[in-house]
Amino acid sequence: MGFFDNHGLSFRKKKALESDRHTDLLGIEHAKKEAKIPEIENEKILQRSLKYGLEAAPSIGDRTISTFTREPRPAYAGIPTFLRTPFLEDVRKVGEYDVAFIGVPFDIGTTYRAGARFGPEAMRRISKLYTSYSYEKGVDLAESLKMCDVGDVFTIANIEKSFDQIYKAVSHVFAQGTLPVMLGGDHAIGYPCLRAIADNIDGKVGIIHMDRHLDLQEKDMDERMHTTPWFHATNIPNAPPSNLVQVGIGGWQVPREAVKNVRKFNTTAISIFDIERLGIEKVAEIALEKAWQGGAKAVYLSVDIDSFDAGFVPGTGWPEPGGFLPREGLKFLDIVAREGICGMELVEVSPPYDVSDQTALLGTRIIADVLASMVDAGKLGKKFT
Repeated sequence: MGFFDNHGLSFRKKKALESDRHTDLLGIEHAKKEAKIPEIENEKILQRSLKYGLEAAPSIGDRTISTFTREPRPAYAGIPTFLRTPFLEDVRKVGEYDVAFIGVPFDIGTTYRAGARFGPEAMRRISKLYTSYSYEKGVDLAESLKMCDVGDVFTIANIEKSFDQIYKAVSHVFAQGTLPVMLGGDHAIGYPCLRAIADNIDGKVGIIHMDRHLDLQEKDMDERMHTTPWFHATNIPNAPPSNLVQVGIGGWQVPREAVKNVRKFNTTAISIFDIERLGIEKVAEIALEKAWQGGAKAVYLSVDIDSFDAGFVPGTGWPEPGGFLPREGLKFLDIVAREGICGMELVEVSPPYDVSDQTALLGTRIIADVLASMVDAGKLGKKFT
């Protein structure tokens, strides 16, 4: 008897495993879906790299490699833009793109740990680790979307003047018909970003806000800070508080003034215990119903990275244990994104407190997943079937 002849006896003869039972595995379905995605844009990227980066040295066997890298390979090289998208120097041409990534290096609205001004830089750098293809989503963003990185908003050492700069930047991008994706920055940017979009929409705008904190105070330390964006955003006539949904709230850092405003404005606050009790699918359904109610024309997505459990996101200004686990949060975002969003922000990544770039990496993953979910649902770009 050979050494392995008595191994796996319980499975070798099971007729169930001789059937096609494995064909209902999502892993197999994802692999089949990949076959439908073209490689046209990725091939163009390689050809551009060879054209502009010079042909490789004669000793290099892979002739798709250039001398100077102008493509996503290798992950440790190249000038970082978000997801390696082209840097758009002339922002007047942003209307030629489906998606524009906007860095907002602003953190003077923080009330404890600063450092989120370095968030855009950190996410751009770690995003080089990603390809444009998602196995689970069955989407290649490079093939489905025309994306660009417009660089950073020139924020000023003054909160209100920075709000004006952010408002103008986001308004310019959105008015050209391009989806703005903001890389924060602290959560104070939520107000000018939402205002820029609401001012360009003829109809009501809903808000889905993932956070451990309500951020619903009028002022903090006599200023509009990262604890106040949704108080002011919901004073915008077409962004009423009835369409504000805040998901993941809880812990020991929720000021009572903000809690009073939940009752006063009749907003929807969903705690992390609601998520445990009802499940991700039901909570997402409630959030979507509230955000889209009353004939809303669009929904804006705001993700504070501290909505995730502090063990997964050490690099943030107000870490709070007990938040979303990554798979839970990504599942919630998938369901929300499939209905379509008009813009999004990812805020409060603070690299000085990060460990092994894990907070910046999760922030990058959130943005990439949201875009891929929209593509897969037919809400953005091209879908291949």
